[in-house]
Amino acid sequence: MHRQTSCLARESLYSVPSMTHSESTSFSQFVPRLVLVVASTSLLIGSLACGARSASDMSASEKKAIADSLKRLVVSTYDLSKPDPVKRLMSLYPDSGRVISASGGVITTTRPQLEQGIKAFWTYVGQNMRNPKWEWTSMTVDVLAPNAAVMTSTYRVPHLTPTGMNHVIGGAWTAVFQKRSGRWVIIQEHLSDVQSNLNLQMGQMNMTPQGGQGGH
Repeated sequence: MHRQTSCLARESLYSVPSMTHSESTSFSQFVPRLVLVVASTSLLIGSLACGARSASDMSASEKKAIADSLKRLVVSTYDLSKPDPVKRLMSLYPDSGRVISASGGVITTTRPQLEQGIKAFWTYVGQNMRNPKWEWTSMTVDVLAPNAAVMTSTYRVPHLTPTGMNHVIGGAWTAVFQKRSGRWVIIQEHLSDVQSNLNLQMGQMNMTPQGGQGGH
Protein backbone atom coordinates (compact mmCIF):
# COMPACT_ATOMS: atom_id res chain seq x y z
CA MET A 1 0.00 0.00 0.00
CA HIS A 2 2.81 2.44 0.90
CA ARG A 3 4.63 1.61 -2.32
CA GLN A 4 1.47 2.25 -4.37
CA THR A 5 0.88 5.64 -2.71
CA SER A 6 4.51 6.65 -3.30
CA CYS A 7 4.30 5.78 -6.95
CA LEU A 8 1.08 7.76 -7.34
CA ALA A 9 2.69 10.77 -5.68
CA ARG A 10 5.71 10.65 -7.98
CA GLU A 11 3.47 10.19 -10.97
CA SER A 12 1.35 13.21 -10.00
CA LEU A 13 4.46 15.36 -9.45
CA TYR A 14 6.38 14.55 -12.61
CA SER A 15 3.67 13.67 -15.13
CA VAL A 16 2.51 16.66 -17.21
CA PRO A 17 -0.42 16.15 -19.53
CA SER A 18 0.11 17.11 -23.12
CA MET A 19 -1.20 20.57 -24.08
CA THR A 20 -3.14 21.48 -27.17
CA HIS A 21 -1.68 24.05 -29.60
CA SER A 22 -3.95 26.82 -28.24
CA GLU A 23 -3.00 26.04 -24.65
CA SER A 24 0.69 26.06 -25.58
CA THR A 25 0.32 29.44 -27.30
CA SER A 26 -1.48 30.98 -24.30
CA PHE A 27 1.17 29.67 -21.91
CA SER A 28 4.02 31.03 -24.05
CA GLN A 29 2.35 34.47 -24.02
CA PHE A 30 1.79 34.33 -20.25
CA VAL A 31 5.38 33.50 -19.27
CA PRO A 32 6.99 36.77 -20.49
CA ARG A 33 4.29 38.78 -18.71
CA LEU A 34 4.89 36.87 -15.50
CA VAL A 35 8.63 37.46 -15.74
CA LEU A 36 8.00 41.19 -16.35
CA VAL A 37 5.73 41.47 -13.30
CA VAL A 38 8.24 39.67 -11.08
CA ALA A 39 11.10 41.85 -12.35
CA SER A 40 9.10 45.06 -11.86
CA THR A 41 8.14 44.06 -8.32
CA SER A 42 11.75 43.27 -7.45
CA LEU A 43 12.86 46.63 -8.84
CA LEU A 44 10.20 48.49 -6.82
CA ILE A 45 11.20 46.72 -3.60
CA GLY A 46 14.84 47.52 -4.28
CA SER A 47 14.02 51.17 -4.94
CA LEU A 48 12.04 51.46 -1.72
CA ALA A 49 14.88 49.87 0.22
CA CYS A 50 17.37 52.34 -1.26
CA GLY A 51 15.06 55.27 -0.56
CA ALA A 52 14.80 54.38 3.13
CA ARG A 53 18.45 55.01 3.93
CA SER A 54 19.25 56.31 7.38
CA ALA A 55 22.28 58.00 8.89
CA SER A 56 23.76 54.60 9.76
CA ASP A 57 23.90 53.77 6.04
CA MET A 58 25.78 56.96 5.18
CA SER A 59 29.52 57.51 5.11
CA ALA A 60 31.20 60.20 7.17
CA SER A 61 32.02 62.15 4.01
CA GLU A 62 28.36 62.11 2.92
CA LYS A 63 27.23 63.46 6.29
CA LYS A 64 29.93 66.12 6.28
CA ALA A 65 28.97 67.26 2.79
CA ILE A 66 25.34 67.74 3.82
CA ALA A 67 26.27 69.47 7.09
CA ASP A 68 28.67 71.85 5.32
CA SER A 69 26.12 72.70 2.62
CA LEU A 70 23.48 73.54 5.24
CA LYS A 71 25.90 75.72 7.18
CA ARG A 72 26.83 77.63 4.03
CA LEU A 73 23.16 78.04 3.14
CA VAL A 74 22.22 79.46 6.54
CA VAL A 75 25.26 81.76 6.84
CA SER A 76 24.64 83.16 3.36
CA THR A 77 20.93 83.66 3.95
CA TYR A 78 21.48 85.52 7.24
CA ASP A 79 24.07 87.88 5.76
CA LEU A 80 22.47 91.20 6.72
CA SER A 81 24.62 93.12 4.26
CA LYS A 82 22.51 91.70 1.42
CA PRO A 83 19.24 93.36 0.30
CA ASP A 84 15.65 92.27 0.97
CA PRO A 85 16.21 90.31 4.21
CA VAL A 86 12.59 89.17 4.62
CA LYS A 87 12.54 87.57 1.16
CA ARG A 88 15.91 85.90 1.78
CA LEU A 89 14.88 84.51 5.18
CA MET A 90 11.63 83.17 3.74
CA SER A 91 13.60 81.35 1.04
CA LEU A 92 14.64 78.85 3.72
CA TYR A 93 11.08 77.56 4.05
CA PRO A 94 8.77 75.52 1.76
CA ASP A 95 6.72 77.48 -0.75
CA SER A 96 3.53 75.85 0.53
CA GLY A 97 2.26 73.38 3.11
CA ARG A 98 2.73 73.25 6.85
CA VAL A 99 5.66 75.01 8.53
CA ILE A 100 5.93 74.78 12.32
CA SER A 101 7.70 77.67 14.02
CA ALA A 102 7.89 78.29 17.78
CA SER A 103 9.22 81.56 19.16
CA GLY A 104 8.49 83.71 22.20
CA GLY A 105 5.89 81.28 23.52
CA VAL A 106 3.90 81.40 20.25
CA ILE A 107 3.55 78.69 17.58
CA THR A 108 2.69 79.30 13.94
CA THR A 109 1.85 76.54 11.48
CA THR A 110 1.67 78.13 8.05
CA ARG A 111 4.02 80.02 5.75
CA PRO A 112 1.86 83.21 5.72
CA GLN A 113 1.88 83.29 9.54
CA LEU A 114 5.64 82.80 9.63
CA GLU A 115 6.19 85.50 7.02
CA GLN A 116 4.03 87.90 9.01
CA GLY A 117 6.19 87.29 12.09
CA ILE A 118 9.44 87.80 10.19
CA LYS A 119 8.10 91.02 8.64
CA ALA A 120 7.10 92.28 12.08
CA PHE A 121 10.56 91.51 13.47
CA TRP A 122 12.28 93.35 10.66
CA THR A 123 9.89 96.32 10.83
CA TYR A 124 10.14 96.90 14.56
CA VAL A 125 13.64 95.53 15.30
CA GLY A 126 15.71 94.93 12.19
CA GLN A 127 15.21 98.31 10.58
CA ASN A 128 16.24 100.04 13.81
CA MET A 129 19.63 98.32 13.90
CA ARG A 130 22.54 100.26 12.44
CA ASN A 131 25.44 98.30 10.90
CA PRO A 132 24.12 94.93 12.13
CA LYS A 133 26.23 91.82 11.68
CA TRP A 134 24.83 88.34 12.22
CA GLU A 135 27.45 86.21 13.97
CA TRP A 136 27.08 82.46 14.53
CA THR A 137 28.75 81.53 17.82
CA SER A 138 28.04 77.79 17.43
CA MET A 139 26.47 75.59 14.80
CA THR A 140 25.89 71.84 15.12
CA VAL A 141 24.29 69.72 12.40
CA ASP A 142 23.10 66.14 12.85
CA VAL A 143 22.38 64.40 9.55
CA LEU A 144 19.48 61.97 10.04
CA ALA A 145 19.19 60.69 6.47
CA PRO A 146 20.21 61.75 2.95
CA ASN A 147 17.15 64.03 2.90
CA ALA A 148 16.83 65.05 6.55
CA ALA A 149 18.96 66.92 9.08
CA VAL A 150 18.63 69.04 12.22
CA MET A 151 20.70 72.12 13.05
CA THR A 152 21.10 73.68 16.49
CA SER A 153 22.96 76.97 16.68
CA THR A 154 23.55 80.06 18.76
CA TYR A 155 23.94 83.56 17.38
CA ARG A 156 24.50 87.17 18.28
CA VAL A 157 23.79 90.36 16.32
CA PRO A 158 25.92 93.31 17.46
CA HIS A 159 24.71 96.66 16.13
CA LEU A 160 24.15 100.31 16.96
CA THR A 161 20.81 101.65 18.10
CA PRO A 162 19.29 104.68 16.34
CA THR A 163 20.88 106.84 19.08
CA GLY A 164 24.34 105.38 18.44
CA MET A 165 24.49 103.00 21.44
CA ASN A 166 26.14 99.59 21.20
CA HIS A 167 23.58 96.85 21.54
CA VAL A 168 23.44 93.10 21.00
CA ILE A 169 20.58 90.69 20.49
CA GLY A 170 21.01 86.94 20.29
CA GLY A 171 19.67 83.52 21.09
CA ALA A 172 19.51 79.87 20.14
CA TRP A 173 17.82 78.29 17.15
CA THR A 174 16.97 74.69 16.28
CA ALA A 175 15.77 73.93 12.75
CA VAL A 176 14.71 70.68 11.12
CA PHE A 177 15.65 70.54 7.43
CA GLN A 178 14.17 68.33 4.75
CA LYS A 179 15.31 68.02 1.16
CA ARG A 180 12.41 68.48 -1.22
CA SER A 181 12.81 68.46 -5.01
CA GLY A 182 16.56 68.95 -4.63
CA ARG A 183 16.17 71.90 -2.23
CA TRP A 184 16.80 72.01 1.52
CA VAL A 185 13.96 73.69 3.43
CA ILE A 186 13.03 74.14 7.10
CA ILE A 187 9.87 72.30 8.14
CA GLN A 188 10.08 72.90 11.91
CA GLU A 189 12.02 75.34 14.07
CA HIS A 190 12.29 76.75 17.59
CA LEU A 191 13.91 80.05 18.54
CA SER A 192 14.88 81.09 22.05
CA ASP A 193 15.72 84.74 22.70
CA VAL A 194 18.62 85.24 25.11
CA GLN A 195 17.36 88.74 26.00
CA SER A 196 14.88 87.20 28.42
CA ASN A 197 17.82 86.48 30.73
CA LEU A 198 19.66 89.75 31.37
CA ASN A 199 22.52 88.16 33.32
CA LEU A 200 23.13 85.65 30.54
CA GLN A 201 22.92 88.40 27.97
CA MET A 202 25.48 90.56 29.79
CA GLY A 203 27.87 87.66 30.27
CA GLN A 204 27.68 86.00 26.86
CA MET A 205 27.03 88.94 24.59
CA ASN A 206 29.79 91.17 26.02
CA MET A 207 27.76 94.38 25.81
CA THR A 208 30.15 97.33 25.80
CA PRO A 209 28.48 100.76 25.57
CA GLN A 210 29.97 103.23 23.14
CA GLY A 211 31.84 106.07 24.84
CA GLY A 212 31.50 104.49 28.29
CA GLN A 213 27.75 105.09 28.54
CA GLY A 214 25.11 102.66 29.76
CA GLY A 215 23.69 99.90 27.57
CA HIS A 216 20.45 100.15 25.58
